[in-house]
Amino acid sequence: MVPPLVERARTVATRLGFERSCSEETGRLLHLLAGQRGRARVAEIGAGAGVGAGWILSGLCPEATFVTVESDDARAAAVNELLEEDEHARVLHGEWREVLPVEGPFDLLFADGGGTRTKTDERLLGLLTPGGTLVLDDLMPDRPEPDPVRDLWLRHPRVATAEVRVSEREAVILAVLQSR
Repeated sequence: MVPPLVERARTVATRLGFERSCSEETGRLLHLLAGQRGRARVAEIGAGAGVGAGWILSGLCPEATFVTVESDDARAAAVNELLEEDEHARVLHGEWREVLPVEGPFDLLFADGGGTRTKTDERLLGLLTPGGTLVLDDLMPDRPEPDPVRDLWLRHPRVATAEVRVSEREAVILAVLQSR
């Protein structure tokens, strides 16, 4: 079942002509991860039209806080309107490197927007609590050429990682910040 908030976000995406929302398969994984016990502070980089946020918020316990960052004016305003009834959710407008560090650290961080430049930025680790989970999506399974996202995170000494194939066309990296 697709949560109602996700359906509303998909309507926002259609209205905005936004075609890069997270896939349903990745959304289901986010929903599962958000529902794990101990998720008190959660964040997303790249709100888009709010689809990823919808999956995450639909899985979070009601008292957990959630913040999403969007650099595009129209999308930030649309997602802010979408989430305005949730007192534990906030939309930040700006560049994540500038606005997100003061909000952390986070138990779960979905680095969705910003492409390879964001997904290969080691400052993401500074946004996580020890044991916190970083989610990186939009990876092509069985990519034949070098992949800077995989090259960094699957060998990084500070995280335990796994690559999960969520569909025939998409894989996701899960990286957990080690406490030692």
